Amino acid sequence: MKIFGREPALWLAAIAAVVSLGSQFIWHLSDTQQSVINAVALALVGLLTTASVDQEKLAPAILGLISALVALGMGFGWHLDPTDQSVIMSAAAGIVAMFVRTQVTVDAPAHYADDETAEAAA
Repeated sequence: MKIFGREPALWLAAIAAVVSLGSQFIWHLSDTQQSVINAVALALVGLLTTASVDQEKLAPAILGLISALVALGMGFGWHLDPTDQSVIMSAAAGIVAMFVRTQVTVDAPAHYADDETAEAAA
């Protein structure tokens, strides 16, 4: 997969360089803030890559991006206790599951071919 004609790893390196350079001379970000910006970029590129390769495996990538966005907010002063973080991630997982459930099909048959196979699986 390419993004605007370049490999995702090159975009991530460019983002990291811009964040570092911009932090030094313009924004004066902390190390934590730089890290969470890069983590969000990584999660977003991971989501885009997953979407281009296998849309049935999007749920973990979406949840990873949401988790990175929560970390980004916290890195910039959003105060959440662990309980609130858990509620946000649980709600996100439920919402993503509602969407994914209608999009995914099972490759395996719903029944066993014979009783012997069923007994072996039990």
